[in-house]
Amino acid sequence: MNVIELDGAAGEGGGQILRTALSLSMITGQPFRITNIRAGRARPGLLRQHLVAVQAAARICGADVGDVAVGAQTLVFVPGAISAGEYAFAIGSAGSSTLVLQTVLPALLLAGQPSRITVTGGTHNSMAPPSHFLERAYGRMLAAMGAEVAFELRRFGFYPAGGGELVATVQPCAGLRPLDLIERGARLHGYAESFVAGVPESVARRELECIGKGMGWGEAQLRCHRLPAEMGPGNVLLLTLEHEQVTEVFAGFGEKMVRAETVARQTLERARRYIASGAAVSECLADQLMLPMALAGAGSFTTDVLSSHARTNAQVIARFLPVRFELETIGDRHLVRLAPCNQSA
Repeated sequence: MNVIELDGAAGEGGGQILRTALSLSMITGQPFRITNIRAGRARPGLLRQHLVAVQAAARICGADVGDVAVGAQTLVFVPGAISAGEYAFAIGSAGSSTLVLQTVLPALLLAGQPSRITVTGGTHNSMAPPSHFLERAYGRMLAAMGAEVAFELRRFGFYPAGGGELVATVQPCAGLRPLDLIERGARLHGYAESFVAGVPESVARRELECIGKGMGWGEAQLRCHRLPAEMGPGNVLLLTLEHEQVTEVFAGFGEKMVRAETVARQTLERARRYIASGAAVSECLADQLMLPMALAGAGSFTTDVLSSHARTNAQVIARFLPVRFELETIGDRHLVRLAPCNQSA
């Protein structure tokens, strides 16, 4: 079988190119070689979370990856057969546990037996979707496509300490169903949560007050959670919108020298943009839906933002599967539709 050649500097030049290639190489059995890994980032090459994603994928499918280490900018991945089982991986930093999980989950769905994977590291940091997004937004979409995946957050892991623990239990799936998400449907619930660890509770209350005013929400929809101090210092603000067809989670992260009100306003701005667009999904979920949709072989969705990240993801998917994504802008929304390569535009 020919080796697929990938340029990690293509498009947005980030880690998603590697993660998508790992997922689809595991599933299709096609080996790949990637150069210029994360060339578009300030610190190019593999960081700890990317290395662990490679190691997790290699272990689960018995791949040959040769010598690979932090900082590597070239990787050859030759996959073997996917094996179900119980796996545990430690990132050893605040690198994202959620992105490691998302790399291997699609393959484990096809493993034929149940699996459980535990990843320790970061669960809530600004460079990746938080674990609540995985459970509420991404997990709901997988369920709608026929997959059965349960997420359990055992411990929060904030930047820079990490130390979080996230577990996913994956049941085998005969095949994913196509999903068409053109409208989100009526809103069923909306609420905001602020979690603080080793940070004054007043920070959480100020964030929630700002969200309450901006969304017109009362006390019942504003939830303050104090975590054990040893999990911090850390703060995450989550704004969750549950609709008939989809759940969205918008996250803001507290930082030194950044006011609580600023964190809240930035989170509120992203949520309002999504609400005003009328789109079914937001920017982050749009990117996450592309790979499972491609595996289903059909589907469509509307999104408020179609990022360069998503466009690059679409290009990598098309290198492994005989599909393409058709993109169309309709007012404030973008329509993303999957089509087999032999269909006309």
